[in-house]
Amino acid sequence: MPEIEDIILAHSQRGIDTVKQALPAGYCHRAAEMILANKGTVLIGTGFPVGGSFETDGPIGAIGLYRVLEGIGYRPLFVCAPPISRILQSVYATREIPILDWQETVDVAETVLAETKPALVVSVERPGVAADGRYYNMHRQDISDRVAKFDHFFRLSTCPTIAFGDGGNEIGMGNILPALTHLPVIPSVTVCDELVIATVSNWGVYGVIAAMGRRLHKNLFDRFDPESILAYLVSNGSVDGLTNRAELSEDGFPITVGLEIIDRLRNGFDG
Repeated sequence: MPEIEDIILAHSQRGIDTVKQALPAGYCHRAAEMILANKGTVLIGTGFPVGGSFETDGPIGAIGLYRVLEGIGYRPLFVCAPPISRILQSVYATREIPILDWQETVDVAETVLAETKPALVVSVERPGVAADGRYYNMHRQDISDRVAKFDHFFRLSTCPTIAFGDGGNEIGMGNILPALTHLPVIPSVTVCDELVIATVSNWGVYGVIAAMGRRLHKNLFDRFDPESILAYLVSNGSVDGLTNRAELSEDGFPITVGLEIIDRLRNGFDG
């Protein structure tokens, strides 16, 4: 069977597969072990701004991870800014944080970290700050005024951190900064303890969930349904980050492709 990383890097169109060699093999298994070794409150940041909304890649995987963690006795908590925080808080435990400038966000992060005492901090497709202190989307456009600076939760936390990304401009990509020079993005410099890359960030989460399931001898994919999660997000204003349309897709891929990725990961589960 192909390795988990090979499965989640399938269909690559933007070159993230070309930086795989910059990461030691087995990063999904290491992220899974990190999660399983740090039971407690898990802060999850997600939601990449697109126009006045947020993209579908990121929240699908983040919600899937939330449900898996909740099902095995963890206390997941979304830490997000509007508009996605307003969508999540009606269903999930959510701590809304404001969109402020870099320095003002320090106090916010310190307060949330002190109050929640997380065992783990996770970012799923969150913009990461660039070397110039600004935030950029895949088109190299400055989106700083629409981004809650979740990087501070990685900078200031004393617990382990995991980041999921697929383009080079997300939190965690600072781990492989030299390898990103050939990609057509302004990369993020924010680092993490374990970086998970995939063609679509949601698929990276699926890879880690698969690794967790193998470790626990459980099929954890039965805890969530990506298709219904996507339908919920789109009905509440989310759009595909590549096409900028409200459709049942993620980064230009129909949701059926993501479901096929899960099927491939599930087929490798020995039970």
